[in-house]
Amino acid sequence: MDLQTRILIVDDDEGIRSLIGEFLGKHGYATETAADPDAMRALLAQQRFDLIVLDVMMPREDGLTALRQLGPDAPPVIMLSAVGSDVDRIVGLEMGADDYLAKPCNPRELLARIRTVLRRRAAVTAIPGASVPALPAEQPLPEGDVQSGEVLRFAGWRMDLGLRLLFDPQNRLISLSDGEFRLLRAFAEHPRRVLTRDQLLDWSRGEDSELYDRAIDVQLSRLRRKLSDGDGGGDIIRTVRNEGYLFVPSVIA
Repeated sequence: MDLQTRILIVDDDEGIRSLIGEFLGKHGYATETAADPDAMRALLAQQRFDLIVLDVMMPREDGLTALRQLGPDAPPVIMLSAVGSDVDRIVGLEMGADDYLAKPCNPRELLARIRTVLRRRAAVTAIPGASVPALPAEQPLPEGDVQSGEVLRFAGWRMDLGLRLLFDPQNRLISLSDGEFRLLRAFAEHPRRVLTRDQLLDWSRGEDSELYDRAIDVQLSRLRRKLSDGDGGGDIIRTVRNEGYLFVPSVIA
């Protein structure tokens, strides 16, 4: 692990900051900690960070407010929230958090999430001509972009399962959250059949997503909007009244 991979941990609980910082340090990450969003912003102005671990429940200024104020050049953010805060989880995903984890969390689970987010960001920046601020869907990608080999294709779209990236028929990168990508994968792996909400939950939420039951409605709405905004994605996911949802196109692996 490159010791220059830098993680900023923002939490008002000194014990949690120390625990996470020491654990990540043992796995090769350089860490800095901040007790509140003001300290976070001061550190961001002075140093480069590759990822922020941001607590939601903090006095004076909460993590969601701090997330909203981060600029477009900010590093990816994984948010931490107390168990049961499903509203915070949904709002955080809506506001652009890269991932969301319930507290108390297993440090190894947090480590796995960090590695996934960093790997996804590295895959994007490895694409020639792409930059971190250029992740929104409107940015075209040059020919010969990176591909992992695990690819699903449907209606001109390309879904790279290894790199966790989605490209529309015009080869533009469509920015998806982790939950949106898992949901789309569930659809793409079960095409042209009506799927119930419970089936989508089983196939997309993952073993550690206790609060995904509420969040899936937000994820589905955002995913359908992004597919509709992309070229040729107007009717990829169709609602079947009183039954569920249908992934319309055929899929080629």
